[in-house]
Amino acid sequence: MTPQTHWNTIYRTKPATEVSWFQEHALRSLDFIRRTQVPLTGRIIDVGGGASTLVDDLLLAGYTDITVADISGAALDVARARLGALADRVTWLEADITRAALPADAYDVWHDRAVFHFLTDAADRARYVAQVRRAVKSGGHVIVATFATDGPSQCSGLPVVQYRPETLHAEFGTDFQLTESLQEAHVTPAGSEQRFVYCYCRMEPSAAP
Repeated sequence: MTPQTHWNTIYRTKPATEVSWFQEHALRSLDFIRRTQVPLTGRIIDVGGGASTLVDDLLLAGYTDITVADISGAALDVARARLGALADRVTWLEADITRAALPADAYDVWHDRAVFHFLTDAADRARYVAQVRRAVKSGGHVIVATFATDGPSQCSGLPVVQYRPETLHAEFGTDFQLTESLQEAHVTPAGSEQRFVYCYCRMEPSAAP
């Protein structure tokens, strides 16, 4: 089964509000994005955003240039249906982010909650980082959240890589200046706890393509 089929099957057979990673409001992510102080016209890409409600809150906050990227068209359909007419204000990208044709030097903010930890192959992680380097503007902001070392070892039947702040930052390298890291205890719809680690970096001008 391909990754796309795997995730499409999940979103076609289970309500988006019942998947373990569901958040009614992605408050931690929204707070990080606000703290970047990019203007409301700044370009934001939410990688693996799928059915996430982050896009709803970004639109409500007044951001006007949002791209939601996900490998699952079914997940994107959930978000589009939820937003209704507001969906026309968003750019929707159905693609594997490690291979997507992203515009160069385009985004002010790259946000990813819970995609990177699924990249268990080092070559896939290298392709992901190369995409960030190419697509994020010089001096842009990179916010990535993964399962922490005391978090789950798999999710939705797939293995993941668990990280500490320093090991997550190391995947990106010294061209990415680590501004802040923190852990979050996410409570799933079923009531269990998942530990996440967030890293917020600035991509230094020397790292720009």
